[in-house]
Amino acid sequence: MAKRERVVRMSVEQPLWRALTGYRLLTMVYAAVLFAAAYKEFPRPGVAIGYLAFLAVWTLATSHKVANAASCTKGFLVADLTVAIVGIALTPVADTQARIHAGGSTLPTIWTAGAVLGFAIKGGWRWACFASTFVAAANLAIHTGRPTEDTLHNVLLVWVASVAIGYVVEVARASENTLARALEIEAATRERERLARDIHDGVLQVLAMVQRRGSELGGEAEELGRLAGEQEVALRTLVSSGMAQPSRVSRDESRGALVDTYEVDEPGAEGGELDLRTLLAPHAGSRVSFAEPGTPVPLPVPAARELAAAVGAALDNVRKHAGEGARAWILVEDWGDEVIVTVRDDGPGIPAGRLDQAAGEGRMGVALSIRGRLRDLGGSADLVSVPGQGTEVELKVPRGRTDKR
Repeated sequence: MAKRERVVRMSVEQPLWRALTGYRLLTMVYAAVLFAAAYKEFPRPGVAIGYLAFLAVWTLATSHKVANAASCTKGFLVADLTVAIVGIALTPVADTQARIHAGGSTLPTIWTAGAVLGFAIKGGWRWACFASTFVAAANLAIHTGRPTEDTLHNVLLVWVASVAIGYVVEVARASENTLARALEIEAATRERERLARDIHDGVLQVLAMVQRRGSELGGEAEELGRLAGEQEVALRTLVSSGMAQPSRVSRDESRGALVDTYEVDEPGAEGGELDLRTLLAPHAGSRVSFAEPGTPVPLPVPAARELAAAVGAALDNVRKHAGEGARAWILVEDWGDEVIVTVRDDGPGIPAGRLDQAAGEGRMGVALSIRGRLRDLGGSADLVSVPGQGTEVELKVPRGRTDKR
């Protein structure tokens, strides 16, 4: 059995979580060392000692919380930010206003930035902006009167740095998702190619042999050969179309490259959009060729189904009036503001006045099944037929006006 592809998902943000874990531990030690160096200058050192002891316990006990995005919950982030803000608020209680205005650090010092960075890595730049705003407000509130220039610089630095890191994390996360999707598509493509080779080496060759031998034997075997040929074409079309995989189209945005997926809606669903190609592809066969764009052709579900029904009606007319040996071609074109589907055959064509005569006799196949459907969609159906040169039906559906009246 052939080896299957396995997609390995990489994490570009996991190193950031490890760095944050180390940052919290180092800055906790730094805050303790900084306080120990200026211990005698604190009028109420007991407040600082109590807070720093709690900070050490909190940092060590919650190290596993910043190990990855799953364990770092919103509740933990709020609690971590609260610990930092409480430490800032306790600074005037433990220290003097003179030291604070002279540039003295807060009790948690730069440990506070770790709480803000947790928001940035977890939720991006918007979360970072939210957390850094609270930290900035707390730093400004402990200064009675005008804040010092160093305080304003530090507040602005934390705010800008956290927002920038949050934005980089969002871009990295979008790039990671795009890479993962690309690897999944590549793996699926390789698997499809492997299946196509197996089918080509086995089933398709058998069907081709049955078709050839049936034509040689004649009689009932010839009919069996014809059916085998039709199944060969249908199976070949199924393999080349990707085993009915969802259609994907890439587009670029500021968040990074995204991949849109157009799924086939469940029967009866009226909302969303539908890739028209998925409805028309089953018509392909030994006598019907199907040409489609390389990208999805999305239409509202009701419009896509009505247009597909009109195409089916046109093919029914080919089978009924052009003869068993007639061939047909379906061409799908997406012009952005409208979708055009052309159905052409190589039959004997329609004599002049025949459609008007059929309408007068009460046979309304073209008038209702084709033109009526397109009229309800705000589109049009143009029929051109030259005797001896076949018939061409051009179906146009404009986008933005495809709701049924």
